[in-house]
Parts: sequence; structure tokens; C-alpha cells
Amino acid sequence: MTTTVKAYKGMGMEGTTARWYDRTTRKDMPEFKALALRIAAMVPPSGAVLEVAPGPGFLSIELAKRGLQVRGIDISKTFVQIARNNAAADGVQAQFQLGNAAVLPVEDGSVDFVVCRAAFKNFSEPVKALAEMRRVLRPGGTALLIDMRRDVKVEELKRYVDGMGVNLLNRWFMMAVFRGMLIKRAYRLEEIRRMAIEAGWAEPRIDSSPVGFEAWLTR
Repeated sequence: MTTTVKAYKGMGMEGTTARWYDRTTRKDMPEFKALALRIAAMVPPSGAVLEVAPGPGFLSIELAKRGLQVRGIDISKTFVQIARNNAAADGVQAQFQLGNAAVLPVEDGSVDFVVCRAAFKNFSEPVKALAEMRRVLRPGGTALLIDMRRDVKVEELKRYVDGMGVNLLNRWFMMAVFRGMLIKRAYRLEEIRRMAIEAGWAEPRIDSSPVGFEAWLTR
């Protein structure tokens, strides 16, 4: 008998929760634009980019605006629809579909760059997800994980949330979610390194910040 593993930890991002996240993360648009510029500079013109767990699709949309072929795979039906609507509203071609990070519905060696932002800590099978990211990359391709660190200091997290420009109620709610749920799911940098190597990657380059990290992995 085959046991099916739930693709994510905790409660799924569907319905009202996903729509709230869509509204809240719009305030991060300068960050999405800046990240899209960095990625576009590393990908060939018209190159293929896969975003794993794109949520409302803001980063994917910014990448598509820069002439890249963009595909986003998310486990949330609500997020897939929101991302499609957001892409249509911006008049860009970006493909969003339902899928599990641990079993990506993407062909072997078909993309130039994989990015996963603020979602890796929620995957229930992180090593499998890392192996899948490696599988779909072309030789020489790059994957980028961006997420929070397990050892983030509360004062740094509060400074980050205060700088998001959301109202007092949303700041309180976000701090409660970060402290009560997301920090507990997050990984220490040595755990990210260990899982990457277990998934078949070479030693990753990990750049840390007061709140999170960027892990760069090369196929």
C-alpha cells in the first residue's frame, strides 16, 4: 500500500488566506522587481525560468516582463488562479499550474534557472524538492532558494515586519505567524547545506542576512 505524503506543512494557502497573502505581499513589489533584474542578468535572453511555489506570481510576472519564458508550479489552487489573473492584468505571458514541489510536472533538463522564494520551509519533502529542482535544470543551470533562517533574532524579524508598510493589525498578525509557526519550520544554514548535498548538488553557496538566506546551487 502506497502512502501519500501531504505536500506542505501545516494549513494550506487556499481561499481567504491566499487572497490576504496576495494583498499583503503586493507591498514587496520593489523587492520582486530587484530580484527579477538579478535573475534576468544570469539567464540567457528568452531563457526558461521555473519558479517553485510562486504564490500570487509577482516574481514570475516581473521575470516574464523581461522577456523570459516563465513557468510557476504551486500546490495551491487559489494561488494558481490568482497568479493567472495577476499575469493577465499585467498583460504578460507566464504559465502557472498546479503541482507538488517534490514531484515537479516539468521535463528533465528543460529550464535554465529555478527560483523558490519564501516557501522552501513549508515543503514536507525538502530533499525530494531539491532533487527535483536539480533534475529539471539544464547542465550549468542555477537554482536559488530564498527563505528565513531558523536562528533569526526576534528583534531582526520585528524590524523586517515593521518595514513592510502594513497596518498595525497586519504587523501583529504577521509577527504571531512568524514566531508561532514559520520560524519553527525554517532551517539552519547547515541543514540547508546538508539537504542540498543529499539531493545530489555540489556544495552550495549560502549568503546569509539578519533575517534569512540565499542558497545558490549549480547543476
